Amino acid sequence: MRNLEIRTTKQAEFVVITSKVQRIIEELGIKEGICVVSIPHTTAGITINENADPDVVRDLLYKLDQLVPNHDPNYRHFEGNSAAHLKASLMGNSVSVPVHNGKLALGTWQGIYFCEFDGPRTRKIYIQAISSSI
Repeated sequence: MRNLEIRTTKQAEFVVITSKVQRIIEELGIKEGICVVSIPHTTAGITINENADPDVVRDLLYKLDQLVPNHDPNYRHFEGNSAAHLKASLMGNSVSVPVHNGKLALGTWQGIYFCEFDGPRTRKIYIQAISSSI
């Protein structure tokens, strides 16, 4: 397993990490297998989505804020970051990507995003690559 550290700069942002994950696959020499990207945080997430048009990320953040407002008088969590926990649960804490011919098998427009909902912070990302003979 390899670890990445990422420093976010905003309260909520998506940071593309595809090239960092690909670099680790290459360093490990994985030609065929699977790569799991996971985070140990409850106020951040991981997702795969379009990486060509930055408006997609803007739209995702906009809609998440509509669905889960940052401030709601009914939130009871004492730290005041209930919305971040809810958004993180909606995104999930891991993604799995096949590796084929030494490359992440993503679609043409896809990228892997770290999703920050309680920043800015320094965060950890775990990458586990498993080689297969198939």
